[in-house]
Amino acid sequence: MIGNVDQTDRPGARTITVSAVVLTRRDGAVAVVRKRGTDRFMLAGGKAEPGETPRRCAVREIGEELGLTLDADALTYLGRYETDTANEPGFRLVSEVFAATSDAPAAPAAEIAEARWLSRCEFEALVALPEDDCAPWAPLLVRVAHEQLTAHED
Repeated sequence: MIGNVDQTDRPGARTITVSAVVLTRRDGAVAVVRKRGTDRFMLAGGKAEPGETPRRCAVREIGEELGLTLDADALTYLGRYETDTANEPGFRLVSEVFAATSDAPAAPAAEIAEARWLSRCEFEALVALPEDDCAPWAPLLVRVAHEQLTAHED
């Protein structure tokens, strides 16, 4: 358990808990991924293994999904987000979200069918989308874009 959130995805819980990373290049582009068999793009990340901290999970998932090695201490914690899931109707998603910067080449691996970089302008355009009708983007991606970009306007 982290905070008051049960990290186990047991039947009936209807909550999926993950760590995700806003991976940005120096030019401001943000990495997004699409899992095999799905049509929504999302932040790279996934579920923690038993005993794994959210930060360590984020590092492992970036390695597995994009082939990148990140330093856990270099991740910036952005916060906990609760949204609808992208591909599991009827479930809620609780995400521990981190930020990292890397200009290393990323390639889709594991369950990732496609990885792409959203330009800064494309990422900023997500702010205008409603979370409940944001296909082909995941609600978490839209929420993070909105909260992170509008927080810097104040």
